[in-house]
Amino acid sequence: MSLCMENSHPKKVVIVGGGFAGLNCAKALANDPQFEVTLLDRENHHLFQPLLYQIATASLSVTDIARSLRALLANSRNVTLYLDEATHVDTEQKILHSPARSYPYDSLIIAAGVKTSWFGNQSWAQHTMGLKSLNDAYTIRQRVLQALEDAEKCPDPEQRKALMTVAIVGGGPTGVELAGAFADLVRVALKKNYRHIDPADLKVIVIQSGERILKAFSPEHSQYAQNKLESLGVEIRLGPRVTMVEAGRLRVGETDWIEAENIIWAAGVEAAEITGSLSSERDRAGRLVVNGDLSLPEHPHIFAVGDIAKANDRNGDMVPGLAPAAVQMGQHIAKVLGEDLRLQKTKYRDRVTEFRPQFRYKDKGIMAIIGKNAAVVQSNKLKLKGFPAWLTWLLIHILFLIGFRNKLSVLLQWAFTYLGDKPGARVYSQEATPHFDHETSSK
Repeated sequence: MSLCMENSHPKKVVIVGGGFAGLNCAKALANDPQFEVTLLDRENHHLFQPLLYQIATASLSVTDIARSLRALLANSRNVTLYLDEATHVDTEQKILHSPARSYPYDSLIIAAGVKTSWFGNQSWAQHTMGLKSLNDAYTIRQRVLQALEDAEKCPDPEQRKALMTVAIVGGGPTGVELAGAFADLVRVALKKNYRHIDPADLKVIVIQSGERILKAFSPEHSQYAQNKLESLGVEIRLGPRVTMVEAGRLRVGETDWIEAENIIWAAGVEAAEITGSLSSERDRAGRLVVNGDLSLPEHPHIFAVGDIAKANDRNGDMVPGLAPAAVQMGQHIAKVLGEDLRLQKTKYRDRVTEFRPQFRYKDKGIMAIIGKNAAVVQSNKLKLKGFPAWLTWLLIHILFLIGFRNKLSVLLQWAFTYLGDKPGARVYSQEATPHFDHETSSK
């Protein structure tokens, strides 16, 4: 049967971003003859970002956490994928523009994600590395491993010390997971790989403004994570924030300089540039403020989902920028669009937006892995730490991976690493960093 047999004029739905939110919205609308769906993304793959840090720390390979968008949507006959970059929205004409072409829409879903933010200090970007893309992860892996190679042949003790220092700015889940993974890597996996240096001498410093790391977790979990990291040799610096970043060093507070060959920025994010083309309210990070149905207040047929949306749950708390939340948002938009079409066939056709279902976030909890056999999990009244939390973290991430091949590959790689303490992705190129995607991560 033709897709358009039941409806000669299917509604044009344009989705910007193939992350968790955009992809799940497209899949929920797949093969529905009422909709003609166009998905735009700057890259050809869907990225499982929660495991991105394991690419950076040589634990997993690129193909373990990335899947071709075309392959994922191959059986979605009403979904067309374009590798393109959305730049501007004409809300009057209802057209999305890119440098290559224009995309008319009846409904527009913006799921373009976020990028690394240096809080207005853009010059710091050239001296630091963010972690929002495959390219970022590969760059971190390349530079940290190369620094060890340079330290192996460096005769100067002070220079060698700087080469073997990694400073991580930000003590949230990304910073904590990076620190723990690097500590495990150099203390165990690389132990016998060098002759003139001890990889365990790699100094990992986590810098977090305020009183504790993992601020979204309970104080008990934060303290557990700090104690565990310190037992792995990670230095935790709390209190003053970073005030200056230069090539090979950064300043904490007004006087404390840290010499570090590699500086990883895990301290903040801001919305993708496309939000600037909309005359809609945004928060300080550029996220679009949305209604309860996830539409923009000024534009009822434009929706923002995933990291790029500032949405509140039923308690008035902001919905977190996590994969489960993005999945729920994408699926909710598909439900809203279907309900809109149903109501347009009733006497309420002129009041469709009044009857839209409101987004209800089902909190799946938060978690962070610290190292081998150590993690923290917090979900409603459930609070786990140590090995039970670590096992829960593994199972949840395996379940959320897309595709049996990826699940099996990651599971086998983790088993190999756990039993042998030898991650199998320690290869990199000195000549060039392969370009996997831009710094924006769609969710």
